[in-house]
Amino acid sequence: MRLGFLVLIGLAGCITPSIPIPPPDPAEMNFHLTTSGTTSSAVFTYPAHDAYKGSTAYILDQHTGQGVFQIANADGSIGPSLPLPASLGDQVVVTIQNTEQTVSACVVLQEGAQNPNVYCQ
Repeated sequence: MRLGFLVLIGLAGCITPSIPIPPPDPAEMNFHLTTSGTTSSAVFTYPAHDAYKGSTAYILDQHTGQGVFQIANADGSIGPSLPLPASLGDQVVVTIQNTEQTVSACVVLQEGAQNPNVYCQ
């Protein structure tokens, strides 16, 4: 009986809910846009956040269908990413994924910090 109880306690300890990671905050997202001739690109950065340590960020421009991914830095910050083919006004989805969870936010691309009050369609 005791052994069964100890096994039950041991198994219960393995089933602990994970703490949800927050979705990326558009106001903290930063995109630096550059234009060369008729093409433009954006480089993404995000400040350090403990919840993003060990995560991967996927940045997808819904207009072009192209994206880049960036493994979070040791401090939980992201970027600078590789240049993403993108233009002002494109809808860009930023997804953060760790081993247990995935969270996303969509922004309408602008230079610098993104506007959390402008929504993707």
